[in-house]
This record gives sequence, C-alpha cells and structure tokens, in this order.
Amino acid sequence: METLEILAAPYQPTKDWGDKEWNKFTKWLNGMLKINESTTVTFTKQDGTERVMNCTLKPELLPVVEVKPLAEGKTPRKESTTTMRVFDLEKKEWRSFTTQSVTRVEFSIP
Repeated sequence: METLEILAAPYQPTKDWGDKEWNKFTKWLNGMLKINESTTVTFTKQDGTERVMNCTLKPELLPVVEVKPLAEGKTPRKESTTTMRVFDLEKKEWRSFTTQSVTRVEFSIP
C-alpha cells in the first residue's frame, strides 16, 4: 500500500481560511474518514501539544451504540461545525478534535 500525504493543494489549511474553506475541508475530511479503514489525523490539542491519531468513521468498523430516547422536554444536541467526533482505533474509544487544529491527514489507498 502506498501512503499519501493529503494536505497539499487544495486542502492545506491556512490562517487566511474563512468559514467557506473550513466547511469544505471538514466535509472532505468527514468523507475520507467514512471510506477509509484508518486515517491518521495530526492536530494540535488545546494545551498546545501535537496529537497523532489513527481514526475512522467507516460504519462497519464503529462499535454499536445504544441510542437512548430523548428525555421529554429536552432538545437534541446541536451538531458542531467546528469539532469532529471520530473513533480512535488504538484506544477503541470515541475522541474529538477541532477541525481548525488539523495539521496533517494521511491514509492508504489499497
């Protein structure tokens, strides 16, 4: 398998990006996570340290999650447009990161 670095043009985030570019990047990354068995995402954590995480959103690799009915009078949680929730393949747990903190994305093409 060949490993490709995918944040060269057109998806190299910059400080100059506006909402339109970040939304496009987030949709692209979400798509990559859903079709690849493992995607390596490197990002800067809130404490300033770098984190490298092998993760996925590929449906057949995700654990079964019990969906609880929404309690009466409660409103559904609003989906975040800046934070991405992924399944960490090494820790076998759900984790999240801010898409604007991503510095590198890698995945293999079979």
